[in-house]
Amino acid sequence: MDPSTILLFGLAALASLFMAWVIGAGSSGATPFAPAVGANAISTMRAAFIVGILGFVGAVTQGGSVSEAVGRDLVTGVSLPPSAVIVVLLIGAGLMAIGIYTGYPIATAFTVTGAVIGVGFAIGGEPAWTKYTEIGVLWVLTPFVGGSIAYAIASVLPRPDVPERVSVPLLAGLVGAVVANLEFAFLSSVGGTLATAGSAAMPIDGPLSVAAISLGAGVLVALVVRWDVDRDEIGGLRRFLLVLGGLVAFSAGASQVGLAVGPLLPLLDDLTMISPIAVLLGGGLGMLVGSWTGAPRMIKSISQEYASLGPRRSIATLVPSFLIAQTAVLLGVPVSFNEIIVSAIIGSGLAVGGGAGVSPRKLGITVVAWIASFALAFVLGYGSMLVVAGS
Repeated sequence: MDPSTILLFGLAALASLFMAWVIGAGSSGATPFAPAVGANAISTMRAAFIVGILGFVGAVTQGGSVSEAVGRDLVTGVSLPPSAVIVVLLIGAGLMAIGIYTGYPIATAFTVTGAVIGVGFAIGGEPAWTKYTEIGVLWVLTPFVGGSIAYAIASVLPRPDVPERVSVPLLAGLVGAVVANLEFAFLSSVGGTLATAGSAAMPIDGPLSVAAISLGAGVLVALVVRWDVDRDEIGGLRRFLLVLGGLVAFSAGASQVGLAVGPLLPLLDDLTMISPIAVLLGGGLGMLVGSWTGAPRMIKSISQEYASLGPRRSIATLVPSFLIAQTAVLLGVPVSFNEIIVSAIIGSGLAVGGGAGVSPRKLGITVVAWIASFALAFVLGYGSMLVVAGS
């Protein structure tokens, strides 16, 4: 193989590791446990430590679908060369680093998606309209769906006619049933999910056995949470909150690793000795280190500057965040965890106090930063690639 190709791949891999570190220090490392930190359920440093480990596990076990979408599905008719991959990753990581330094959460999904499309168009690629439709629908609906679900949950939890020994276990049961149906790469031979794997031991086959296992998982989780809440209401709420934070952290790793390593996948067509699993492992490790070393600043920014969250409002924030994140993983769509979490925080805040705990100025600047980051990444990607290709 041409030594120059190997050198360029090495440079692209380093850029990918840097991007993974930035993601771990920013959106993936900060947002999942920010509500729990805001609710005083866990310290900032401990949250950063746990989110790094769970994000790594999510990256390795569920990171393939979004990685494929970012690497191969955003532009048709071309395959990104090593130079294009380096441009994409440096633009995405650079914009994210600016967000971390300033304390404003720049959406990684927006920056990387914009950069990949801009670079792809610059080298002659064609639009992937079907994928753009999926991405656009999810990005637009996320604030409304996530905010609405958070609003509904936050409206119900404090009501005296709906005891928390009933409402919280019901939420936990829903989450348990969803977890039973999450898709994992290592279960692909038995249907991909825990429910389909367990159905092999059931006396009945097909969708009925999967539904029975999902229902059983939900009921079991609901009973455990009800027992915990009955025994210690505040402690039980906080423990459930921490579990939710862990699930969101796991989902963040599954989704966000694709933004770091997805652009590398086209290069593996010429480097068959490197497997996609090895690339996911590298991206997961980069995110883990980023979470441990850089996430505390962003965790503090989101948990304290956006809103003061209690355990109930934090639960209302994390349930829709988990559901939307796993929907994105299932569809193979890059998604912004900042958008998910912030939207849910707003929804829960409107239910609890009419939005009094949310900083309008901070949120306004954040929304502008999201839109501008996509547009800027696209322009930088297109222009930079024209310069690189012409040199």
